[in-house]
Amino acid sequence: MNSVLKLLLEGEALDTQQLGKILGLGADAVERELAELRRQGVLLGMRPVLNPSFEAERRVRAVIEIKIRPEGIGGFDGIAERISSVEQVESCYLMSGGYDLLVVVTADNLYKVAGFVHERLARIEGVQGTSTHFFLRAYKKDGFVVTADGVRRDQPAVSA
Repeated sequence: MNSVLKLLLEGEALDTQQLGKILGLGADAVERELAELRRQGVLLGMRPVLNPSFEAERRVRAVIEIKIRPEGIGGFDGIAERISSVEQVESCYLMSGGYDLLVVVTADNLYKVAGFVHERLARIEGVQGTSTHFFLRAYKKDGFVVTADGVRRDQPAVSA
């Protein structure tokens, strides 16, 4: 992996001194504000946004809709917390509509996503059904428009 990219992924992009210089504050003031934001649960982390086509060469992402029966201890929250604790799960949301939970999963390949659904999700008490959708191409991610340089516009990224 590129050393600059590795540094960005493993650490924060700017330290408190750099942030302070940009904002006209001292590093101590920035650190106090960051600590308060973390304490309040507002700031969960800081990381760079990667172009999904770069990630697609190495990882597969899928959205899984899950229908659950919220019986037993914990109801919706208990099942969602159990699903969220699995390493492959990027995000997990309680939803309205035809399904109860929406889960975003990342894995090395399609088979590992299928294995996650079959071996992990299906065995959780209260899970009644799932519907899995694989990401094929991103046009916008986290507020950034994704350019498709070198990708044929008539084919999804996975078939190029």
